[in-house]
Amino acid sequence: MWNEIGSGEVTDLLVALIQDACVNDGTPDSGQETRAASTLEAYFGEAGESFEPHPGRRSVLYRIPGTDPTAPSIMLMGHTDVVPVSPAGWSVDPFSGLRSEGFVWGRGAVDMLNLTASMAVVFKQHLLGSARRLPGDLLYLGVADEEAAGTLGAKWLVENQWDAVRCDYLLTEIGTPMLQGRTGAGLPVTVAEKGPQWRRVVGRGQPGHGSQPYAASNALLPVAEVVTRLAASPAPVVISEEWRRFVESWDPGDIADDLLDPDRVDEAIDRLALDDVGLARWVHACTHLTISPNVLHGGVKANVVPDSAEAEIDVRSLPGQDAADVDDHFRKAIGPGLAEEVEIITMEATAASGSPAEGRLWEAIGAAAQALRPGTHLIPSLIPVGTDARFFRRRGTKAYGVGLFDERVRFGDFLSMFHGHDERVSEESLALTVALLGMTLDGFGQRS
Repeated sequence: MWNEIGSGEVTDLLVALIQDACVNDGTPDSGQETRAASTLEAYFGEAGESFEPHPGRRSVLYRIPGTDPTAPSIMLMGHTDVVPVSPAGWSVDPFSGLRSEGFVWGRGAVDMLNLTASMAVVFKQHLLGSARRLPGDLLYLGVADEEAAGTLGAKWLVENQWDAVRCDYLLTEIGTPMLQGRTGAGLPVTVAEKGPQWRRVVGRGQPGHGSQPYAASNALLPVAEVVTRLAASPAPVVISEEWRRFVESWDPGDIADDLLDPDRVDEAIDRLALDDVGLARWVHACTHLTISPNVLHGGVKANVVPDSAEAEIDVRSLPGQDAADVDDHFRKAIGPGLAEEVEIITMEATAASGSPAEGRLWEAIGAAAQALRPGTHLIPSLIPVGTDARFFRRRGTKAYGVGLFDERVRFGDFLSMFHGHDERVSEESLALTVALLGMTLDGFGQRS
């Protein structure tokens, strides 16, 4: 039945979610995911269980009881918030949900409203009784605030409403196009993710007149120097077991050995970038402790010496690294003298997380992929971004992310759209993802 649903219904829902424009800039009053929650409730035709830890930041949960109370439960979880946009860089209105030449365009089209909508279409078939009831409970969660560390979303729910969202298995983000290797087409399935280790660098000085900078205590200068030194310092390389399994399953040919060698991986990344910079960027992030200074604040006026300044730095650690490794790298890169001029504050320190690539859900994904794309094998993927799965994994939930896409957008080009310009997903990919997720749930139920 899943091949017969087509793209119309999921496309309409995706367009509506894009138009809800639940833009999360990290402040408590942004997001307003209650709009998307209402869209989902209208689509399902009934209200779900609502959780709203801050006005407007609403998540909505649905549950279909299983036939066997001892069978494992599974949740479909999609976040409903999106990151801000720079409209000048877009070819279309980023919140129009434009349908053009077989694609849906808009902020969130690949991160992750495409999956949120596809999961909803699959869940509705179970809600209506059109799909076979699973042995264990089936849950759907449209969750807020993923784009700001889940503080008002999944993190809050797991810490405060665990009995409501408890599940044994979880399907969430991210899904990507296939990768071609020597052994054929491989479907990446997210099984592990790097850990967010965000830092804030704070400088303090004395205000004064900008026309007299001699011997002034300018708070911006040491912060800028810290940023410069961190950017110039070589990022530590880690070839984790998760990365090794990814490369071995991908089997990319002559470059495989180089991708697993700490001394040669940077050269291999440079070669990849000649053809696909998006893929090269991904490989670099999956093999390095990454440090990206992304926000800089300081000063109040052009002619006033700033007495305070700060930089926010996105740091991502690999499996096997922890906060101490990050702090050690900062000390070495910044140097002892400069380190005494600033304060480094830990914004978040979360270790990398993962789930084993085995068991009934893994097998069900593989069987569904084979049915839809014969000859396809699964590639257990480490991703450099953080997802809400990390909060559930701490409670013992096995969590994966997967989708199925057509071949019109390459792996690297697809990844470049995350938080970038001109996000778009093909309608054919939406239909394929619905089919994959629907067949995966069928197979999971049979194995339960």
